[in-house]
Amino acid sequence: MLSHMFGLLVQPRRQWQQIGNLPEKSLRRQIPYVIVLALLPALAWFIGTTEVGWSIGDGATRRITRDSALSLVAVFYCTMVIAVVAIGYFIHWMAKTYGAETYPMKGMVIAGFTATPIFLAGAAGFYPILWFDILLATLAVAYAVYLLYLGIPIVMGVSEERGFLFASAIVTVSLVIAVMVMVGTVLFWSFVAAPVFH
Repeated sequence: MLSHMFGLLVQPRRQWQQIGNLPEKSLRRQIPYVIVLALLPALAWFIGTTEVGWSIGDGATRRITRDSALSLVAVFYCTMVIAVVAIGYFIHWMAKTYGAETYPMKGMVIAGFTATPIFLAGAAGFYPILWFDILLATLAVAYAVYLLYLGIPIVMGVSEERGFLFASAIVTVSLVIAVMVMVGTVLFWSFVAAPVFH
């Protein structure tokens, strides 16, 4: 599992080829990858917001109480996993349109491995600095999009042209899911569990 993570960061094309050559049974064994890797940003932001804190404007350090952070981080973790599963389902659902043969787990594995840089960038939450976190998140999303465009044709066994269109459709779905997550966050903070500062 971890070899795929490092391979996607260092030699993405070769790693996608190895992932694409895995039989269905071996691909199913990759599902815990997302479940484990999503813990990194959740844990990082829990520690960063409760122990380290952040400062904006006046220089005062702000922290969230442990109880408040625990509920927020639990929802954050579940949202990350559900988003990857949803994107994976859409990869599977759209595969026939682009002439690829697939099964649901294949789409979820592609989505999980594509999200690797985003999960790793989430480790910046251990020490929350707003400008640095935004910069790192932007770079991570850009690299994840690159991984998607590179990986879809290889793993799904479609031509580069079809793979480009397929990956573009997945990026569109991902943007819609991102907007839904943002709206859900605002509603969650407003009506269920707003952060409690101390």
